[in-house]
Amino acid sequence: MLETKDLTIRFGGHVAVSAVSCAFAPGTLTAIVGPNGAGKTTYFNLISGQLKASAGTVSLDGQMLSGMSASARTRAGLGRAFQLTNLFPNLTVLENVRLAVQATREGPHRRGLNLWSVWSDHRALTERADRILAEVALKAKEHAAVASLPHGDQRKLEVALLMALEPKVFMFDEPTAGMNAAEAPVILDLIRALKKDKTKTILLVEHKMDVVRELADRIIVLHNGQLVADGEPAEVIASPVVQEAYLGVAKERQP
Repeated sequence: MLETKDLTIRFGGHVAVSAVSCAFAPGTLTAIVGPNGAGKTTYFNLISGQLKASAGTVSLDGQMLSGMSASARTRAGLGRAFQLTNLFPNLTVLENVRLAVQATREGPHRRGLNLWSVWSDHRALTERADRILAEVALKAKEHAAVASLPHGDQRKLEVALLMALEPKVFMFDEPTAGMNAAEAPVILDLIRALKKDKTKTILLVEHKMDVVRELADRIIVLHNGQLVADGEPAEVIASPVVQEAYLGVAKERQP
């Protein structure tokens, strides 16, 4: 169980996220929606440790994460895709995923990220990395340098690295942003597959309401940094507060 209590951040006199209390259970995909500037990504940043909260707490399975760095929260079980972008841009796709797989090895003699180890001695790591690359449709580009990948493939690699770390919580911030119509289904299929593991918690920030309707078990709505709606997708989308705060803003932006 991931939980935030009265989570708040202020930038000067502006309250970007205001006392948001919410719990996220394993086996549930929660979509976080709201108009631009509602505080969705800021809320993500507070949970993952990219920003320091002005007030409130974040906990996972009863462990207090508040005060921990982003990397410490990742080790505790929080996984956020963008944290892994450009992990090692000059290494190959396969080398990046193998490093992430190696980082999950448990035990008192864990070697961690040893860049100078001989990869041929780690067959199990390579086999695991190969399986993940096949799942994200990047096997054909395993020897390409990460820096050379087009945007769509970089997003796939982010998901691959996240999968390799085997977190308790998957956090996706607009995972298909910038991807073309042919690339996006691969990411969405991966999220569908992750949903089948009922021990995992998934959070998704997404503007595309068709994606939200299809994937979400639950929707929470932020508006002006406040939690204004929380419930099943059909109920939340139909609620007057969402029609005004989210869908209404979207309509105003249409030509």
